[in-house]
Amino acid sequence: MPFEMSAYHAPDFTADCFKNAPDASLIPAPADGVAPDNYHAMSIYPEYFKTGGNWLLAEESRMDCVPVYENGKIAVREFRNLKKGDLVVCGRTEDGTEGIFLHLDGFEDPKEEQQSFAFRQGHTRESSFSRDYDELYELLKYEHDHGNILWVLGPAFTFDYDARNAFSRIIAGGYAHALLAGNALATHDLEGAYLNTALGQNIYTRKLEHNGHYNHLDTLNKVRSYGSVSEFIRAENIDNGIICSCEKYGVPYVLGGSIRDDGPLPCTIGDVYRAQDAMRAYVKEATTVICMATMLHTIAVGNMTPSYRVMKDGSIRRIYFYCVDISEFMVNKLMDRGSLTSRGIVTNAQDFIVNIANGLGL
Repeated sequence: MPFEMSAYHAPDFTADCFKNAPDASLIPAPADGVAPDNYHAMSIYPEYFKTGGNWLLAEESRMDCVPVYENGKIAVREFRNLKKGDLVVCGRTEDGTEGIFLHLDGFEDPKEEQQSFAFRQGHTRESSFSRDYDELYELLKYEHDHGNILWVLGPAFTFDYDARNAFSRIIAGGYAHALLAGNALATHDLEGAYLNTALGQNIYTRKLEHNGHYNHLDTLNKVRSYGSVSEFIRAENIDNGIICSCEKYGVPYVLGGSIRDDGPLPCTIGDVYRAQDAMRAYVKEATTVICMATMLHTIAVGNMTPSYRVMKDGSIRRIYFYCVDISEFMVNKLMDRGSLTSRGIVTNAQDFIVNIANGLGL
């Protein structure tokens, strides 16, 4: 059946508890990068703050950041980006009594029955995910025309011939608006396109090549000799793979560096805070996020992603967040770290993406 967006139900601010609530306390930041005592920390949920008698929604939120009142709106800022004098919202009671309201059930259907006890509510290898796949196909078709799909990929994803081809078809079909990954994902993908291996192993036959452990280093060195990924792709006539498809179809990607990196590729961002800023720029646009086979990048993006998005027309919609991993520990760890609205699919990410491409008819 066609995808149907969950409706957002805003709080009833005409209720006496909201009308009689005080304005939120606004305290200037005492120094650059320092919040005042009793600062309020954000969650993934919609949060409203009362200023001048009006309840204002923080429109671009992020977990573990602080709300700042400026220019008649609530901005959400990382501690490191605070400036001395910023008016930081203070208070840690979230029921409205301090002018702060955390709205937990904005997307819940009040008519939907909730069971206090039921089996099989978690995400494990025994879970049935058939319905999740069907819903995801319809969601992606909707987002193709109306939203913004952000993919977060781990390096193991590039080790399989069919998975690389499937994701390339997804990019070509317009189902990817941005890609976040590490140096390894791009390196092994380009190695696959350049030498048909990933870490020296043939991406189709899995046959190890003689001295294959040099292949990813040779690829890195060759890219660095050209000065950029795009020039390497042009000069070496690369015509396949994930990064090649991103370059061909104008899909932006951010490669966040790691202390483990070889090379790295020229476009890999080694400064973690610059990488975080670059990643967050695309997270701010995303309406569906799908993370596959990468614990560290998944948790990082999960910490940046709220449960909602305020659209250009002022409407509020749900952000859909999927975590796909063969380890149920990873799927559950994401929720333990605060991404409580994430949906987990416990499966091999390579098989998952082939199913998605086929389900979309690509």
